[in-house]
This record gives sequence, C-alpha cells and structure tokens, in this order.
Amino acid sequence: MSEQKCEIGLIGLGTMGHNLVMNMADHGFAVAGYNRDPSRVDALLAAAEGRDIRGAKSFDVFVELLRDPCAIMMLVPAGKPVDGVIEQLLPLLKPGAVLIDGGNSYFQDTERRIKELAEKGIHFIGMGVSGGAEGARYGPSLMPGGPAEAYERVRPVFEAIAAKVHGEPCITYLGSGPAGHYVKMVHNGIEYGLMQLLAESYDLMKRGLGLSNDELHTIYQEWNEGELNAFLVEITADIFTREDELSGGRLVDQILDAARQKGTGKWTSEEALKLGVPTPSIDVAVTGRYLSALKEERVAASQVLPRPAAFDGDRETAVGQLRQATYVAMIVTYAQGLALLREASQTYGYSLDLEGVARIWRGGCIIRAAMLEEFRRAYLARPELPNLLLDPDLAMAMREREGDLRATVQRAAGLAIPAPGFMAALAYLDSYRSERLPANLIQAQRDYFGAHTYERVDREGTFHTEWGAMSAVG
Repeated sequence: MSEQKCEIGLIGLGTMGHNLVMNMADHGFAVAGYNRDPSRVDALLAAAEGRDIRGAKSFDVFVELLRDPCAIMMLVPAGKPVDGVIEQLLPLLKPGAVLIDGGNSYFQDTERRIKELAEKGIHFIGMGVSGGAEGARYGPSLMPGGPAEAYERVRPVFEAIAAKVHGEPCITYLGSGPAGHYVKMVHNGIEYGLMQLLAESYDLMKRGLGLSNDELHTIYQEWNEGELNAFLVEITADIFTREDELSGGRLVDQILDAARQKGTGKWTSEEALKLGVPTPSIDVAVTGRYLSALKEERVAASQVLPRPAAFDGDRETAVGQLRQATYVAMIVTYAQGLALLREASQTYGYSLDLEGVARIWRGGCIIRAAMLEEFRRAYLARPELPNLLLDPDLAMAMREREGDLRATVQRAAGLAIPAPGFMAALAYLDSYRSERLPANLIQAQRDYFGAHTYERVDREGTFHTEWGAMSAVG
C-alpha cells in the first residue's frame, strides 16, 4: 500500500459512506474514513482487501491522513449533525481546505455554511448524491455547487466515481452557492411525483382492474422495455415478484399502506410556492403521503363511504391507456420540477444549465429515465426554454397520448380510485395551454370584497370598481 497521504477523506461510514469509500479506492484514490462508531472504521478496513484505504478513530488523526489542501466529504444526517461535525473539524483545518456536505441538507443551511466558512478561509460545497447504496458503490449521480475553485480540487475524484452514460460522467458543476443542494431538493420532489404516479397506476390495476401481482410484474416489465424505461419502473416490476418469508404470499401485500418521508418533497413544494411556480404533481404527492398516514381514519371512512361498483370494461384497453397516461404525466412532473429550477436559477443567480441537469440525471440517480435524453435534446435546441411542454417534439408526443390521460382520469373517478397525480397532471396541462383562464372572475371577486383592484384586457393601468353601487344588469 502506498505511503502517500490520502486524496480525500470521508466522515460517516454508514452504508452510503462505506460504499463511496470503496468506490473511490477502486478508482485508484487513497481514501481516509472516519466514523464516531469505531466498529464502522474496523468494518471498512476489514473490507479494504489491499485497496489504499486508511481508517481513523479521532478527528486529529483523520485530518493528518489527508494531503493539503485537505478535502473532506461528510455523509451525516442533515441539520445539527452537520454543524456539529464542522465545529469539531474547524480547529484542525488550514485555510484552503474543502468541506463537502453530501447529505440532503436544506439549501438555505448550505448557503449559511458557505458564508460562515468562507470568512475562515474554508471552502464549502453542497453536493447532492443520488443512487442509493448501489449507486454509491458503483456510480451515483452527483450534483455539486459552491465555490468553483473548490470544486476543481475534488473534480477528478467525483468524475471518476460518478455513473457514466455513453462515457459521460453523471456530474457537472452546477453553480455558486447552494445550487447543488437546491437541484437535489428538486430531484427529490420530482421523485415524489413519479413514485405517486406509479403507486396510482398500481392501485388502478390492482384494486380497479383486479390484476394479480404476476400480471402487474409483467406489465411494468413491459413498460420498462419501452419509452417508460426508468429506474423506478424497473424496481416496481421487481417488487411484485418478491415472496414474503413470514406469510408465504407476496411481500408487497403485507406492507402497511402508510408512506413515510424525510422532508425534501415538502421543501420543494414550499419553495415552489415561495417563487410562484406551479408544481401540482409534486404537491399532491406530498399530500398523498400525509393522507396515507391517516390509516385509522381511512379505515373508518371506508365503512361509511363505500366505493361504487367495480370495473366491467376491457382490461387490455384500460392498461394500454394507463401506460400512455403514465408517460404523459411523468413528462409533466419533470417539466414542473425543471421549471422550478429555471425560476430559482434566475431568482438566486445560480446560472443553472438545465441541459446539464438533464444530462447528469440520465444515470446513477433515482429518477433516471430514458425520456431524460429527450429533455436534454430540448434544452440543447433552446437553452432558455421556459417549460418542457413548449418543446415541439414533446408537445406532439403528449398530444398523441392526451386522450389516454383523459380516459384514465375518467376511469379512476368512476371507480372511486384516488388518482390525484394523474388528475393534477391533466389539470396542469389544460391550464398551461389555456389562452384564457377564469382568473378574471377571481380578480373581480378580490376587488369586490377587498378593493384589491384589477387590470383590463383592453387598456393599460390598474382599476377599481365600487361593485355594491352598480345596478344589476337586465
């Protein structure tokens, strides 16, 4: 093993951290690992098997293992734990050191840390990491943001370990400040929306059409072989084949229907509201998880609000329409998230390249999908494209399938199967393409009860009407 100092160090040797260290070492980098639980350090060293991996059980030994300027990646829970690690490291760091937060930190916390550490001569990078344990081991999607010169210090390491698509690493410098963690937040919001759509498609086929787990496996597997090819579709197909060792049936049927969340979807919805960007597909996915948690109330409501009659149509037609509806709704979900990134980039000065974002999401990350190639092409053709729905090729693909989305929404409503994701996608599509919306009535109402004024379509200016003093027409 070489006696050179390590190129990078990693704090937090849970599954993700352990796998990232192994990934870095496999690519020829000397790596140091630290964890507050010494047994995790021992486990890392035991797995090293000749790789240039060093372990440390104290921060001072850990920092001493690193070359100057030292580069340290943290994979610890977001919030106070990150600040706690920084506080312990600071006395040991020299000016020019680079700290990387690879957790799901809130972007405003990252912005604060960048400013605070810059005053002490320390560079701070907020980097989204997506791909789960397997991605960390064999190639994640990486979303770094922060000081450009700091990124250059660690770029060779992260370009080497990132997932590759057509030889291109799924990483790009996203911009100054907390741009990396902002992009990861929106990535997770899109993830919420896509998972909600797949869950609704499952419910429509299982409860609505009465399909078996084997049939569901086959359907999702076929979907994944076409234009719906995506990591989430792939794992959905696999889920329906897993046997349950306790009951002897399929595991999916024994899992409680109450979904948890860690907050990144909620952050995305909150940020969209703040910036005035409509993201209903993401919003309903967050709401859907809250509704799922009301298990006891839902059971009680099912007794007093029974569902109407079961499906009696053609199942093959319904599944075919659902497939096309899912394609349209997934595009709409991505479009909303990318529109939020565009607005945030303009508001916060991130200078995001949305083609680059689509490119690094093609591999490694949870929302990787074949359609991201189409999104990349759209942004290459029009870098300032305000919304993917305005791309002529994507618009044509959606027009061809629009009837299937409408039929799926109607079917869900008729069967009383909740499909808020599909419904929100359709409503967004119809609203976005409406030359005129009924917001004129809302403005009249606001002016009537609150004198909030309104604008006119036929002349410039702001107007107010004394509505109560007007006589009724006719």
